[in-house]
Amino acid sequence: NAKLNHTPLTESSIDHGVISMESTRYHSDPDPAEVSVTVKREGGCDGAVAISYRTIDATAIGGTGQNDNSDYIKGEGTLWFRHGEMSKDIDVTINPNAQNHSTLIVALQKPLLGATLGEDCAMVITICKTEGCRESRDEALLAEIAGNYEDEDKPLLEAYFEQFTNALTMGGEIDEDGEEEEPTVGDLIMHFISLFWKVLFSLVPPRFFGSGYPAFVISLVFIGILTAVVEQIASLLGCVWSMKRAVAGITLVALGTSLPDTFASRSAAIHDDSADAAIGNITGSNSVNVFLGLGLPWLLAVIWKKVDGSDEFLVGTFNLRFCVILFVILACFAIMTLFMRRLILGGELGGPKIPKYITGWLCLGLWFTYITVASLKAYDMFPI
Repeated sequence: NAKLNHTPLTESSIDHGVISMESTRYHSDPDPAEVSVTVKREGGCDGAVAISYRTIDATAIGGTGQNDNSDYIKGEGTLWFRHGEMSKDIDVTINPNAQNHSTLIVALQKPLLGATLGEDCAMVITICKTEGCRESRDEALLAEIAGNYEDEDKPLLEAYFEQFTNALTMGGEIDEDGEEEEPTVGDLIMHFISLFWKVLFSLVPPRFFGSGYPAFVISLVFIGILTAVVEQIASLLGCVWSMKRAVAGITLVALGTSLPDTFASRSAAIHDDSADAAIGNITGSNSVNVFLGLGLPWLLAVIWKKVDGSDEFLVGTFNLRFCVILFVILACFAIMTLFMRRLILGGELGGPKIPKYITGWLCLGLWFTYITVASLKAYDMFPI
């Protein structure tokens, strides 16, 4: 007589599986209409499970239809896996007028009914409308997006602790494939120089908390405090070295407050396919400095003088007119350089090694010319 095995089915013997992307990168055909993203279920297929997904704009812009000047149609929803089902597809519609080389992200998040989210939880889709579409730094972008979704499921205190751990941990640069390189001696030196600031800025709330608004606001407050400290230290150094305030302003104070913009533009130039973000960051920062950084304090001072009943608010200038004219002349040379690079090399940034170095040294030369001539004028050593 045959006997049935009545081994009890315990919770530990049930494996709902790990859900992840079949591939993390996809380059579309020259004439894409629809991209099918495959989501796989590995390690087990017991029971029905589900997982949420959504599309995220990278350089491509999502919309609701094909005639709204968007690159693709946004999508979000929930994938349901039946018992024994191992794969599902997500269809993303690419609009006919999509921008070439633009990228979008399809991300998985919040697995349900016992499933686990795998390491490859996002796919970067590059819309290639020409043959030989060059690859961008999708892996670095993918790692950042995937890390954000992993953080969403973490408790707030655990995310804070991880921020402090990362601040105290030394890492290397990210290469073109999105992989972390071995730390160099320069990385070691910079880590210890910036250690205090890394730990201090770890107090900023995690990005997923409150949809990122607390992190944005507190980051602005920290940056403002840091800028004020740098400005005071630079002014004190100028006083100790017997430098005129005009010279200290265009050298020490300017360097201290503008270097963060320089590193932000460097990061944008490395990770973006175009130079728009890198150059736009500089022009945007300068517009804030000129229009808001000067206009707001002057407006508040005028209002205060009016309310207080004091004399008119007047600010005299010593070297401003000459410095502005000099800056405009040198800025014209910089813009001409960008135009020449566009005509000769096909782009404002990058290109062959020798032209890159020539452009870099030319920009440094323009800056040295500005501070040298302006400083000589401030000390009455320039004939004009």
